[in-house]
Amino acid sequence: MAYNELLGDRIRQILQQKQVAFEEKKMFGGLCFMVDQKMCVGIVKEDLMARIGPDAFEEALKKKGVRDMDFAGRPMKGYVFVEPEAMDMDTQLEYWVQLCLDFNPLAKASKKKKSTQKKTSTAKNK
Repeated sequence: MAYNELLGDRIRQILQQKQVAFEEKKMFGGLCFMVDQKMCVGIVKEDLMARIGPDAFEEALKKKGVRDMDFAGRPMKGYVFVEPEAMDMDTQLEYWVQLCLDFNPLAKASKKKKSTQKKTSTAKNK
């Protein structure tokens, strides 16, 4: 199991109850829930990956079981990992999901990679 599938079910249920349109994508070896085509909340192994934004970041780090998201050796400002014991109760998980949803309208979507097609020119020989 690459990520906690039960946690995925719990997040899915919260988003559905809140009537939030979302899309699921496998990322970072885990699962990411996209809202408005932007990464909103996800799961990496047993941890919740929460995109809460820079304004809520420092306050979130003061909570037990929360650490900055240090992915591939580089901390990502505005993202935190929430350990299982900090979201054991449904109300705790709903708190984190709502924090992510609150930031989502302010979040910037990642830039789409443009396909690099070779342009072929046809030269006429006279």
